[in-house]
Amino acid sequence: MAANRSSAADRRARIEEMRRAEQARERRNRLITIVLSTAVVAGLVGFGAYVLNKENEEKQQQEAAAKAPIKDEKTWDAKKLGRNHPTTPVSYPMKPPVGGDHHPAWQNCDGDVYKKPVRNENAVHSLEHGAVWVTYNDKAPAADVKKLEEKVGKTSYSLMSPVKDQAGAIMLSAWGKQVTVDGADDPRVDAFFTKYIQGPQTPEPGAACTGGVGQ
Repeated sequence: MAANRSSAADRRARIEEMRRAEQARERRNRLITIVLSTAVVAGLVGFGAYVLNKENEEKQQQEAAAKAPIKDEKTWDAKKLGRNHPTTPVSYPMKPPVGGDHHPAWQNCDGDVYKKPVRNENAVHSLEHGAVWVTYNDKAPAADVKKLEEKVGKTSYSLMSPVKDQAGAIMLSAWGKQVTVDGADDPRVDAFFTKYIQGPQTPEPGAACTGGVGQ
């Protein structure tokens, strides 16, 4: 009898020990879950704050770039640039033109790269819609032309075409704005794009850059 009581007591003791061990495991698992959840939440919060800060920094940089003057940029009084829509050729006082009367149809400018010259009158209409027009002549290095083609190709509201008799090897034009740059890596290229694609100089912001004249 005594042996049976001892055996029963041993079983109860083992069962109680197993129960305590199971409870300890459950507490450890809950603690691990809480710690991991806290870490995940903290990580998400930290990542969200990083993304917001990054977006704010980029926005501030873009705003600063939009306000900063661009070296050697030429400007024409937008109020003196005609906006009529004749279907006959227009004589422009600058080359490439940066504004003035233009054809009723715009040149497609949704990242369009043209290997042949386009009509000034159509391209000027694109500038009216807020596009940047990249032009080059035979003096432009082939490597620079290729880089600019790649940039234009992935940038909406931009177009590119050759203008053989322009003064500079590589020139960028927007409505009432123009600059000659030293090459594709000239920082003024990015600055001009940032400042004038759908920029404050645009007479018709948001107007279409597709559905016009192609080549």
